[in-house]
Amino acid sequence: MIKNIGSLLDTRQPPRTISCDTHGPYTSTHYFGAIWSKCPECERPKAAQVQAQAAAQERADALAAWQQRIGDSGIPERFQDRTLKNYVAETPEQKKALAFATAYADGFDEVLRTGRSALFIGHIGTGKTHLAAGIGLRLMHRDCRTVLFMTVKRAIRRVKDTWSRSSRETESEAVAALASPDLLILDEVGVQFGSETERQILFDVINERYEKRKPTLMLSNLPLDEVQEYLGERIFDRLREGGGQSIPFDWESWRGRVA
Repeated sequence: MIKNIGSLLDTRQPPRTISCDTHGPYTSTHYFGAIWSKCPECERPKAAQVQAQAAAQERADALAAWQQRIGDSGIPERFQDRTLKNYVAETPEQKKALAFATAYADGFDEVLRTGRSALFIGHIGTGKTHLAAGIGLRLMHRDCRTVLFMTVKRAIRRVKDTWSRSSRETESEAVAALASPDLLILDEVGVQFGSETERQILFDVINERYEKRKPTLMLSNLPLDEVQEYLGERIFDRLREGGGQSIPFDWESWRGRVA
């Protein structure tokens, strides 16, 4: 009788019980020849490590593509040296702000899981931009995360520019570009006039990020109640959800001290 090739090659043996020195008995599956499956408990950390390495490589590739697309790292050149390590925290309040920024960056996987946003509120020259840039730089350099830092005015202008007939980008594409980075840092909240059109544009960006659980970090020199009034309840409510916090920067301006 002529046997088909599959039956000739199928020499697998039935599963058998093998004892692992560390985890005890387990069921081993025969692959071929002398190859049997190993202890699943011993193999699990190896599989997790391979998965983590693959995820890290995927983020690195995404960051490289992001940098090529926007032309820089997403943090303005002036702020490239503003790290969390060189932020000078002298008072208890400054130390709390630094501790928050450090925990936010170091726990960013959990931040992404919940989409937790934050507001840095305080006077001019108190270090809001320094800590925000420090968060962004740590996320990019250590975790290969995508970060975009820009003023609210520039973000709104980018969307408005798509209304021109000569624009090569649609409004939806502009909003999607602002919604795509892992962290969006928006500076100078409240400097703009705050028309209903601008508020709607900002809502579209924040809402899309909210739906994707992408956190947004906002910086403002205004008091919290004025920031809330400027943003409107719909935006403010989305920033507050998922444990969003407002961090006060209510100390003397560093730039004022230098001057």
